[in-house]
Amino acid sequence: MTRFALTAIAALAFSGVATAQPAGDPARGKTVFARCAACHDLNTGATRLGPSLKGIVGRTSGTMPKFTYSTAMKDKAVVWNAATLDAYLASPKKFIPGNRMAFPAMVNAQDRADLIAFLGQSAR
Repeated sequence: MTRFALTAIAALAFSGVATAQPAGDPARGKTVFARCAACHDLNTGATRLGPSLKGIVGRTSGTMPKFTYSTAMKDKAVVWNAATLDAYLASPKKFIPGNRMAFPAMVNAQDRADLIAFLGQSAR
């Protein structure tokens, strides 16, 4: 193995990129979304207890019109993508301390991957 290859492997291992994420199943993610549907709309853009998740992938946190976000959510200004959604769903209070979402965590990595896959194809 070349020195470059060894360096690249070491860099990936220490950056966390080498950690395998489970592949998401959007069909199963639709079922997982049922946990979210009481508070979040997916298709119309309507505000419920939480903001609409329509178009969540690629959107910056705290920017959905017609929803009053916590200062913490607005100040985080994170762009929602597979990695940021995964980190947030795994521990909302840790990822964005001071946010108001009452959901404690989605501890199952496969559930998170499935939900994120579903949101990615559905929430446009």
